[in-house]
Amino acid sequence: MNSQQYDSLPIEAVKKVYPGVVSIVISKYVPTIQQVMPFPMMQFPNPFGMGQSPAESTPPSGEKVKVGGGSGFIVQADGLILTNKHVVFDTDAEYTVITNNGQEYPGKVLARDPISDIAVIKIEAKDLPVVTLGDSGKIELGQTAIAIGNALGMFRNSVSKGIISGMARSISAALGTQGEMEHLRGVIQTDVAINQGNSGGPLINLNGEAIGINTAIIFGAQNIGFAVPINWAKQDLDDIAKYGRIVKPFLGLLCLPLNKKLQNQYHLVRDKGALVVRDHRPNSIAVVPGSPADRAGIKENDIITHVNGEEIPEDIDLIEILKKHRVGDEIELTILREGKEIKTKTVLEERK
Repeated sequence: MNSQQYDSLPIEAVKKVYPGVVSIVISKYVPTIQQVMPFPMMQFPNPFGMGQSPAESTPPSGEKVKVGGGSGFIVQADGLILTNKHVVFDTDAEYTVITNNGQEYPGKVLARDPISDIAVIKIEAKDLPVVTLGDSGKIELGQTAIAIGNALGMFRNSVSKGIISGMARSISAALGTQGEMEHLRGVIQTDVAINQGNSGGPLINLNGEAIGINTAIIFGAQNIGFAVPINWAKQDLDDIAKYGRIVKPFLGLLCLPLNKKLQNQYHLVRDKGALVVRDHRPNSIAVVPGSPADRAGIKENDIITHVNGEEIPEDIDLIEILKKHRVGDEIELTILREGKEIKTKTVLEERK
């Protein structure tokens, strides 16, 4: 393949995808005093998050104004759209979807994923251009990736190109202006130049297939961005088709995936498994009272070593293993407590 042929690949990929990329405008009623600065300032010290989040919730007084913007992309011709949960996190806001040809539609939030930064919106339309969903399980380090989105909430269908820089990263991202945080594990790292407002737009490959949903950047860094793998979104779309909502299994604990570094740092007996431990958030608890984990007798500082007899590998998050199971499944957990191996069973519930 010569250079001219290679250069044409991104062009053809973008031509294939951009008709299905949409802008999402966030509006709400705010007091007159807040209309001076409709876009909220980013809060510190949290360095993550790239969607322009709505302002704080206020009663419907004053004038309805635009308070933020994001991106999305059409996955069904009858108006089903994927975006980020943090773009449509505010239940008091109104969402307007603007398609590539300039048509505006009221957007209804069908579902917000309780685990991942994914949401599904519906508009009343038909025969819309659709973005093909690829397979995020097949991406490789160094492969070309292209981001399309509503950059800064102003420049529709902005395109930037880079590579896949990392796999299975863990980050913490802001959902809104009230301090809500979401901990995302297993996301894709890229060096694609993305900006505020790109949240919810597709990350595509050279075949013009969406392989991720652009979700976060690190402020102050040089082109370090993150995308939610598209396979997660495909599972959510399957749930909506089957149940009318996104259904995720719930065990009810916080845990840390182990590796050799953590084993040495905390003098643990294993370098593989899931250490049950609370995180840095105020009032954090390791095991939710009354949860399946609690009923199974799991306690803080236990190490979960196996799920259904299969060993948890080094650096693999328990959440990723649970994604392979369904609500109502009975699972057997092998735990290590004070040098003793214990086996226990529990039934996964639906995460609310």
